[in-house]
Amino acid sequence: MEYSAIYHDMDKRFCYAIDKDLFVIRVQVKKDDMREIFLHCEDKYIPMECKDTRKTILMKKIATSQFHDYYEAQLQMHLICLRYYFEFTDTQGEKIYYGNYEFSKECITNRDRMFDCPQNLREEEMFEVPDWAANKVVYQIFPARFAASQQVDKEQWYKAPISSMDDLHGDLRGIIEHLDHVQNLGIDVLYMTPVFKSNSSHKYDTIDYYQIDPSFGTTEDLRELVQEAHKRGMKIVMDAVFNHTGREFFAFEDIMEKGEKSKYLDWYYIEKFPLKSERGEIPNYKCFGYYGGMPKLNLKNPEVEKFITDVACYWIKECNIDGWRMDVGDEISHYFWKNFRRAVKAVKKDILIIGEIWHYAGDFLEGDEWDTVMNYPFYLNLIDLLADEKIQVSQFIQNLGYLKGRLNKKCYPLMWNLIDSHDTARFLHLCNGNKKKQHLAAAFQLLLPGMPMIYYGDEFAMPGANDPDCRRGMYWDEEYQDKEMYEWYKQLLWIRKKHACISEGELIGAITKDEEETIVLIRKNVEETIALIFNCSSNAKNFSEYEGKYNLLRDEPFNGKVEGLDAAVIVL
Repeated sequence: MEYSAIYHDMDKRFCYAIDKDLFVIRVQVKKDDMREIFLHCEDKYIPMECKDTRKTILMKKIATSQFHDYYEAQLQMHLICLRYYFEFTDTQGEKIYYGNYEFSKECITNRDRMFDCPQNLREEEMFEVPDWAANKVVYQIFPARFAASQQVDKEQWYKAPISSMDDLHGDLRGIIEHLDHVQNLGIDVLYMTPVFKSNSSHKYDTIDYYQIDPSFGTTEDLRELVQEAHKRGMKIVMDAVFNHTGREFFAFEDIMEKGEKSKYLDWYYIEKFPLKSERGEIPNYKCFGYYGGMPKLNLKNPEVEKFITDVACYWIKECNIDGWRMDVGDEISHYFWKNFRRAVKAVKKDILIIGEIWHYAGDFLEGDEWDTVMNYPFYLNLIDLLADEKIQVSQFIQNLGYLKGRLNKKCYPLMWNLIDSHDTARFLHLCNGNKKKQHLAAAFQLLLPGMPMIYYGDEFAMPGANDPDCRRGMYWDEEYQDKEMYEWYKQLLWIRKKHACISEGELIGAITKDEEETIVLIRKNVEETIALIFNCSSNAKNFSEYEGKYNLLRDEPFNGKVEGLDAAVIVL
């Protein structure tokens, strides 16, 4: 037994409430080390001579990462405080008990030697996420390049490669006019990159948080967009650029004008005067990515915190938006995000808070800051698996298992699973134009739990290199569109919505064969059992054990064969 691999903390990551009187307790152990794990628990305050409150629960393996297994038990309880410990039996038959961070060869009977779970405390800390969000499908739009309400010359609209200076005249009215496309594809949530006043095409250098950029339209246009989306059953998420502003933002302008005499000096991180931000040099004030045009806000300053929080609450009240996506969220303090969450949830309880972070984000996802994140670990692993062919199928599944094993059960179905975005090259570009690889990547994205985030144009196999080329004009003319890819996305989305088992069902089997480059995931709910088959090789593979069953993706009986870089959804 590998003692050093055993990990449990009596905190809200490994011991937490998911409902009134319903709790989850988890433990991490070395991969393939345990034969079985039991959770022993009892009431802290009721003496044994008065009542025997002891319970024993067989724990269930819920995820496997590259080096660890994650076990979980769910238990009903109604008490003041629970005491608990673990009983481990490894594959060699060795038995050990673990409580209060100490190992024992003998069963633990002293309650002071057990772990501790105060029920009220954990329920008051419970991770509450919007009921509407789990496993919904997101569509990301870059407003300047998605659709224009005015006529734009085709040569200008379809310019490739494209630069950050090209103006395609995309606007909010154009988005409104193309909502039918978004709805017909099967989208639940529309996420737009920033729309506030700025002098750039990307709008991540805000000048005025209270004004829609005139090139995009007006506040009334945004309000209409939200209303029209809501009529179609869709939600609207906006981009919150609260880490930094543009240089033309009133507070920074005042600093540039008045220097050390500016009353906004503490709104930023100014190191010395005069301000310097020459290209190729590190500015003498903090900013985003050393880019002098995006000075970093000092959100420790109560004035700045209030200003930014007021902005977020204003647009929820003014236009009834449904979520904020937090740009560069991991470079802003936990203290700010805790206060921010309380403020916006007080305005609209079911507002969705999404953080931008490119790595594991457990410290932001404990229920008192964000609801979820853009799932870049998913993106990076899919790039490794399909585009770069650097990892085997087993490692891909194990890497996803790390997230499942460590994230709160309520948070996991809200992870924004992406294969590309406005900050990355298009997946098709990373695959050197291999559309079959994007075909399979879309199947992974849309057939796994979470909130898949489709970047505009992927459904038509739009190409594009790194930023800014990944932000080309949307393919609206049929001559540019890949109709086969579009129908594939639409079919995947239709099946995902029609068969809840695909995203919500319990994973009862994960079969990975590295030599065959195949993955089979078996999910089950009360209504059906479904096998999701992914063939990551370039050659056809046989799955004769499922032959004759129904293949939902092809809408016909399964012939037992999955072509190279293809998928199947089999009803068992």
